[in-house]
Amino acid sequence: MALDIAQLRKVYPDGTVALDGIDLLVPDGQFLAVIGLSGSGKSTLMRCINRLIEPTSGTITLDGIDVTSANRQELRRIRGQVGMIFQQFNLVKRSSVLTNTLAGRLGYVDTFLSLINWFPSKDRELAMLNLTRVGIAEKAEQRADTLSGGQQQRVGIARALTQKPKLILADEPVASLDPATAHSILDYLEQANKQDGITVVCSLHFLSLARRYADRVIALKAGKIVFDGPPDEIDDTRFKEIYGEGAEEVEVT
Repeated sequence: MALDIAQLRKVYPDGTVALDGIDLLVPDGQFLAVIGLSGSGKSTLMRCINRLIEPTSGTITLDGIDVTSANRQELRRIRGQVGMIFQQFNLVKRSSVLTNTLAGRLGYVDTFLSLINWFPSKDRELAMLNLTRVGIAEKAEQRADTLSGGQQQRVGIARALTQKPKLILADEPVASLDPATAHSILDYLEQANKQDGITVVCSLHFLSLARRYADRVIALKAGKIVFDGPPDEIDDTRFKEIYGEGAEEVEVT
């Protein structure tokens, strides 16, 4: 298994139980969508996996390595294998597109050299290859804050790919994008999954997107998994169990 989560709990200092005993096995090469209402625990789950948020209890194992007990040095190595794509892009706005993409190699170069923005030529070639792959190589020298939202998210994908990860975590990567741009971003994640064999765990607001891109869907509600299976098994009854009786499904076309 690429990812093995057992009895994962996260309780915030105010007493909020964000995750309540999550058990999850994600095989190598799977595209897993995580759905649920806002506040259901999706982002907390994503951020616990690479310990951007510290779990309260439980274990997370990635390729046989216990993430939850890893020390600082071990965690740095683990994070080198896990690409993270954020809803709000998480780019350094004043830096160039290329520099932001090269951030995917920070775990592999000397800290001092990275501070002066020195990367080996092979890393720069890899970054440019991934910018070409997501269709924005011509923007390499532009500042990140001159790009549209969709272009900035492409930089986020190129940065993740430049890590050469085994796993990509995408935390609502299309929540702030229009439908056409959302599909293009998810197309790139699908290519990484199908062509490169990278395992993808992607949280999404819309079930129609999960149906289109995911091999498997889990649904969270109040920090618990209430559905785990193929997306086409989520019928109207299941949909209302996940989102509530008054919910109406919205197609993102």
